[in-house]
Amino acid sequence: MSTGESALTSIAFHPRELRNMLEEVYARFNGPKHIHPDPLEFVYCYATKHDMEVAGFIASALAYGRVGQILVSVRAVLDRMGPSPSSFLLNNSVPEIMATFRDFKHRFTTGEVLAAMLAGVRELLMRFGSLENCFLSGFNSADKNIIPALSVFVKNLNDAAGRSMPMFLPSPSGGSACKRLNLFLRWMVRRDNVDPGVWRGVSPSRLVVPLDIHMHRIARAMGFTSGKQANMRCALEVTDNFASICPEDPVRYDFALTRLGMNGGAPLNGVINQS
Repeated sequence: MSTGESALTSIAFHPRELRNMLEEVYARFNGPKHIHPDPLEFVYCYATKHDMEVAGFIASALAYGRVGQILVSVRAVLDRMGPSPSSFLLNNSVPEIMATFRDFKHRFTTGEVLAAMLAGVRELLMRFGSLENCFLSGFNSADKNIIPALSVFVKNLNDAAGRSMPMFLPSPSGGSACKRLNLFLRWMVRRDNVDPGVWRGVSPSRLVVPLDIHMHRIARAMGFTSGKQANMRCALEVTDNFASICPEDPVRYDFALTRLGMNGGAPLNGVINQS
């Protein structure tokens, strides 16, 4: 019996009933009016793919800590980059990027670390033409999920930056759930009323749930995992369970369910008919 099957049998709902309830939560929360406050909102400040993916990468990389501070920090970075984040990187040297963010600070992320990451992104843009092309260089459509490609992507970025940044940009190979990287991929790959989906080369069916504390709590309450730590093993278990309900898009309910969890709701039971 698969992980998904064993977990689903522990839930009081029939799988079809569970999908119907998830769809109701999706219909209720998965809309533009629920995006704020979320760092995703910065992606929509730009019109071109290159700017959207660079802004999204920055926003997701800084998406830890209190949401209010996250928004302040992301705005501070993007404001310094001017109207086009991708042009800023391509038109400035690494020393100029370092100087621009020398005094930046977001919790444990210093200006030096941020500038190194941005220098790495700059190198990838110059080498591959876009972050999507860089990601696709390590992607194989035969892979079950995006984890192998994500490992290659992180290695390429670390190599381009000239340093490893395990606390800032962890690799799946280290066991981290890589919540922020998987969040970035959700934004780039999926397209609906919330996710802009500016990438075309990756199927949503390969995505992994961005497992944060809200989704972890909800997934445990739903019986999708018994894991006490939100690590990669747990993220894959949760993803498998969602894939057993929605195989074409296992991350479909991520935004709606985390909004539900952040609003203090129970995962499903007794919530759907609440106002």
